[in-house]
Amino acid sequence: MKDFLPICREDIEKRGWDQVDFTFVIGDAYVDHPSFGPAIISRVLEAEGYRVGIIAQPDWKDENSINVFGEPRLGFLVCAGNMDSMVNHYSVSKKRRSKDFFTPGGVMGKRPDHATVVYGNLIRRTYKNKPIIIGGIEASLRRMAHYDYWDDCLKRSVLLDSQADILSYGMGEKSIVEIADALNSGIPADEITFVKGTVFKAKSLENFYDYITLPSYTELCKDKLNYARSFYIQYCNTDAFSGKCLVEPYPNNTYIVQNPMSPPLTTEEMDRIYALPYMRNYHPCYEGQGGIDAIKEVKFSLISNRGCYGGCNFCALTFHQGRIIQARSHESILAEAEIIIKDPDFKGYIHDVGGPTANFRKPACNKQLTRGVCTNRQCLFPKPCPNLQVDHSDYLDLLRKLRALPGVKKVFIRSGIRFDYIMADPDETFFREMCEHHISGQLKVAPEHISDTVLKTLGKPENSVYRAFCKKYAAINKKLGKPQYLVPYLMSSHPGSTLKEAIDLAEYLRDHHLSPEQVQDFYPTPSTISTCMYYTGVDPRTMKPVFVEHNPHGKAMQRALIQYKNPKNYDLVHEALELAHRTDLIGFEKKCLIKPRNKNDKAYQKQGKKSQKGKPARKLTEAEKKYGISFEKYDSIQKAEKQRSKQNAEKRRKK
Repeated sequence: MKDFLPICREDIEKRGWDQVDFTFVIGDAYVDHPSFGPAIISRVLEAEGYRVGIIAQPDWKDENSINVFGEPRLGFLVCAGNMDSMVNHYSVSKKRRSKDFFTPGGVMGKRPDHATVVYGNLIRRTYKNKPIIIGGIEASLRRMAHYDYWDDCLKRSVLLDSQADILSYGMGEKSIVEIADALNSGIPADEITFVKGTVFKAKSLENFYDYITLPSYTELCKDKLNYARSFYIQYCNTDAFSGKCLVEPYPNNTYIVQNPMSPPLTTEEMDRIYALPYMRNYHPCYEGQGGIDAIKEVKFSLISNRGCYGGCNFCALTFHQGRIIQARSHESILAEAEIIIKDPDFKGYIHDVGGPTANFRKPACNKQLTRGVCTNRQCLFPKPCPNLQVDHSDYLDLLRKLRALPGVKKVFIRSGIRFDYIMADPDETFFREMCEHHISGQLKVAPEHISDTVLKTLGKPENSVYRAFCKKYAAINKKLGKPQYLVPYLMSSHPGSTLKEAIDLAEYLRDHHLSPEQVQDFYPTPSTISTCMYYTGVDPRTMKPVFVEHNPHGKAMQRALIQYKNPKNYDLVHEALELAHRTDLIGFEKKCLIKPRNKNDKAYQKQGKKSQKGKPARKLTEAEKKYGISFEKYDSIQKAEKQRSKQNAEKRRKK
């Protein structure tokens, strides 16, 4: 029957079950939609004949909270949720967030910090010997020793701290079925060591071969450079075809063993997964509690692909989904679109068609599907690889089919668009049709920065590529007669960015009349090259030193410079410009970022202490003491600014 999976004892009795095979403990509220990992895993297991019960956001302070279904026949599954629980709880400044979009009514505090560890220990206190399998983004990125930004220390594999038996990393559909089949056949959890895409514990390595031994946890704690070396070995072994088995030694003859990644899903396998009988909404039990906000962004969106070969250093996709693109067929996506159209809340707008990168629809080159991805080079960085197959035709064909469906008014693209990939395509057809049909007034792209020094540590293309994209975007929209804009995502305080580069970015924003409303300060999440740089101070690929801003005040100054027009940031911007010896940007000239505010400013002194020939400098007037210039000049500046504002408002009104 098509229904939500059981969430209480009454639900399993209605289905005629006396016991569940797996109890799935999750940190989010229960949302049965293919954009939510636990929904996919539970439906995949159901399709294989297994009985799954869901315990969403149990009270981790109450040991009875995981006994809703009694003892499961095969084991417990644990997932912290669609987001890392620490990212969900805390901003980059480590301040507690006010809202949880994956909890009914947005209420905070319904899951613990480090939820995977807490849930695992909660289960283990009651069920001493029952298999526990952990997965999801939180477990996946903490599968080996990792730097924890929130506690500012190196932590052990989450497999040890959670007391779980097996960790399923990556997307997990293949590995979870193999684990379930092994448990169902009577194989003990500690003997399930053969499943790709899993991590497990071992007391001996005598039965293993062709593996790479990483520095031990003790060695990692002694020297950060050992961690950099270990991380890069892991980074080079995230591919399903070329990756080796990795072993990380711990004290007391304990080894954490990581099998190679699961093979990428075929189109047929992807289609089957997304055709499962999802309810496509949150469980009705949350209706009276305010519902789940997270569903709003994805309810009328379509996932068309997985994986990303973009190679951004701050992104964990390489570790989680891998670099090989996996795509659904047009038929599968169109069938899901037909379901969306029939939804009574559908207003004719498909919000998104994409994935990690919307305009990637196939592997970067044919070699990737037989020999895997290159370990010593990226597909797009620093320049597109000569073997890169740049082709938007399949994606464009898909978008045309979707916008031709009866009942569809508009199909938007809101997933990340790789502008460098678009620029590498000699055929402008996709670029033109994207501007004509798939943008709602503005397009969001992620250049992240404009300094080539910082872009290099970010793993992003040179600024000249973005400038060329902006020029082409403007030209196409002008030809189409569409007043559409670009909204750049920018990042502050990324490793490699000093005050100099932050000021360069501020000047770029000034020259292009941009005022970003949102700025992302670099967030050191586990298992990214950028986080490794942040922790170790070196680039793990070259072992060369990289500047890292650790000081919160220094970070605040870099962030403030991007939003230098905000009056709240004045003091930070002023301090940054003084520290960088760039007081030439404090003044009343067009090039200046901020105006002088007191007599200590050099700009103030330059305006007020000018002397006539042979005469001493005159005394400052009250106006000059307050504003740094005469009343007359101040008034003229104010009048000119008001006039410009009035003219700009009139232009906007006419548009």
